[in-house]
Amino acid sequence: MARVCEYSGKRPQVGNRVVRRGKAKREGGIGQNVTGITKRRWKPNLQTIRVVDENGRVRRIKVCARYIKAGKFQKAPRRKWAYTHAKP
Repeated sequence: MARVCEYSGKRPQVGNRVVRRGKAKREGGIGQNVTGITKRRWKPNLQTIRVVDENGRVRRIKVCARYIKAGKFQKAPRRKWAYTHAKP
């Protein structure tokens, strides 16, 4: 799943970027004219975090920043790196 929050379901939204020229009538001009319209996307602020799920397993999920700030997840503990030497 690309660019989708696994909890809130947030995904990129599409819209238009409108370019205008001229001075608005309320500012004393003769009105604005649209000179260009292009498509654009608003992307959610997704972060990949390690969380502990219901079964107690650690897994990586993509979550929007709003859910992380709200504290809706139990983050997984940092891994303690212990190198073990393999026996021959």
